[in-house]
Amino acid sequence: MRSLVLGLAAGLLSATIAYAADAIPVRIGVIPVIGASPIFVANGEGLLKQGGLNATFTTFESGPNMIQALASGTIDVYVAGVAPLAVARQKGIDVTVVASTAIEEMVFVASPKLAAYFTPGTSAADAFKAFRAKEGKPARLATQPPGSVPNTTLQHWLWATTGTAKTDADIVPMGIDATQQAVLTGAVDGASIREPALTIVQSRNPGIKLIALGGVMFPNQPGTVVAVSGGFEKAHPEAVQSLVSAVIKATDILKADPDRAAPFVEAALGKGITDVATIRKALTSPAATFVADPRVIIDATRAMQTFQVSIGTLDKDVSLDGLFDPRFYEKAIAP
Repeated sequence: MRSLVLGLAAGLLSATIAYAADAIPVRIGVIPVIGASPIFVANGEGLLKQGGLNATFTTFESGPNMIQALASGTIDVYVAGVAPLAVARQKGIDVTVVASTAIEEMVFVASPKLAAYFTPGTSAADAFKAFRAKEGKPARLATQPPGSVPNTTLQHWLWATTGTAKTDADIVPMGIDATQQAVLTGAVDGASIREPALTIVQSRNPGIKLIALGGVMFPNQPGTVVAVSGGFEKAHPEAVQSLVSAVIKATDILKADPDRAAPFVEAALGKGITDVATIRKALTSPAATFVADPRVIIDATRAMQTFQVSIGTLDKDVSLDGLFDPRFYEKAIAP
């Protein structure tokens, strides 16, 4: 009996070693926002490992910064905003969107000083105009670098949606963490932010006011996506299929059981500066809408790209043919 047990144990150990040896290494770049939660949950739940993937993660401050890593071949998977990918493809970088993770993530918040000008019945354009007249300077608004979804969304809301005069608002590009701190310290007058920053800044300073939700800033605003390099997709199509299937399952968990998902997201985003309760609240906020289907954001991505051309962050409209590949998603949900 003892020899049988030892034999079984040895067999299990051999199987484990073989499984680990067969696992496909996948280097994932990600930005630390709630919109990226599906990949964190997929990892925490063991879905990536079950799919035969050995995932390692690198955190970036914005999508445009991550494009450099994608171009240099230091990451295989990009989990960030969709907007920089059009620019990447224009520059000859082979990358394909295989899943969405969230939409309408970006919202606009105002510091207590600027919020005082957003009174009932006052348009955003008039609020910014009044702020400049009274304060003697345009409102300083923080967001991520040009070409990113946050930057594009903020400019769309200011110039296209609200008709704010460009003399009444100055856009200040900075990283995600820096944006959050700038809002909290009053170094800027407003910002386009995502969860969990929205929940964190409002909990620390209730005077910070939510002015516009994502759907108002840019209808059906395309947000965080999962994209893979062309080289990785060609070499490991089965790994891409496992990745997409894991993201779909994780998205379902986020929607159905945020309490179960929150610890995994907190472990990835918390970094000791927040807690599970805060992440749980962020996961169910109006700025958190999880969607795995990449087909949902194609039209909105095209509209965002057209706007980027109008503001000069994209040279010209680039065909979206080849940018989105829904085949992996469609196969994953097939009966």
